[in-house]
Formats: sequence, structure tokens, C-alpha cells
Amino acid sequence: MTVYHGSYMQIAAPRILVQERGRDFGAGFYVTSLREQAERWAVRTARLRSRLTGQPAEAVVNQYAYDDRAADGLRVRDFPCADGDWLDFVVRCRSDAAFRHGYDVVSGRIADDNVGETVEFVLAGVMRREDAVARLRFSESNDQICFCTERALRLLSFAGSYVVGEEAR
Repeated sequence: MTVYHGSYMQIAAPRILVQERGRDFGAGFYVTSLREQAERWAVRTARLRSRLTGQPAEAVVNQYAYDDRAADGLRVRDFPCADGDWLDFVVRCRSDAAFRHGYDVVSGRIADDNVGETVEFVLAGVMRREDAVARLRFSESNDQICFCTERALRLLSFAGSYVVGEEAR
């Protein structure tokens, strides 16, 4: 399966990123099976990088071959939909950047702006979990796969990269 990672640079050797702020599935290297989603993320990341550095940055999509059949023996957690289990997991990961769940690979929906707002309402205590799950049933969302351990990263093989709007390199 081909997966994509949007960035402002080529990433031939992915690594696990630990953020100060919690991410949907915790610390890791995030990819998606959706090329268009990676392109949007690359453009967003390049714009942010340009603002932070004052230098122009390219929107780069990195492509990887992901051998999910080789995941036997790894701890894999898949959330096929944004249900209560997914919500609890995302809330836990986002609320505690130091939280380590013990999975090698986690996949499922991404908490985009609309879904993220619902998650933030739960975190702030403004919305009950049950109401959030009901609201999430009607939202469309993209996918993400988080490689949480070095062992899991070995399932990815760099296949190339391209600048958004240009031909593949």
C-alpha cells in the first residue's frame, strides 16, 4: 500500500516525533493513504514554516510503501470509525503529551478541524462523551496511520517525494 506524508521537506528516513502538545494517536510518524490529504497538509506545513522562518518553503509530499502484512508480531490498533473508543483514545493522547499507549501502529480517522472541535469540547468538559460520539457519526473525516515505534517504522520504505504542483521527482 502507498502512504503519504505532507511536509516542507523530503523525509527519506522517517523518525518518531514527540510533540509538546498531544496528537491524535500520540507520539509518532504520521501518514495517510489519501494523497490529496497529504498535499493539503504539505501546503499548510510549508506556509507555517515560511511564516516561522521568514524564508520560502516548498510543500513536499513524501511517498512510502507500507507493508502492512509485515505487521505480524506488532501491536496494532485500528479504529475503523469515530466511536467512543476512538474518542477516549484521542482525548487521552491529546490531553497528555507524555501518555504512551504501548501500540506500535495506530490507524483511524483524523480529528480534522470539525472533529477536533468536538474533541476539544470533550476535553474542556463542555460536551458529554455520548453527545460527542453522536455528533461524530455525521462528520466526514480523513484517515491517518501513526507509526509509534522504531520497529513499526521499518514497515515503511521511502518511494520518493514531489513538490505539490510539480511532477514527481
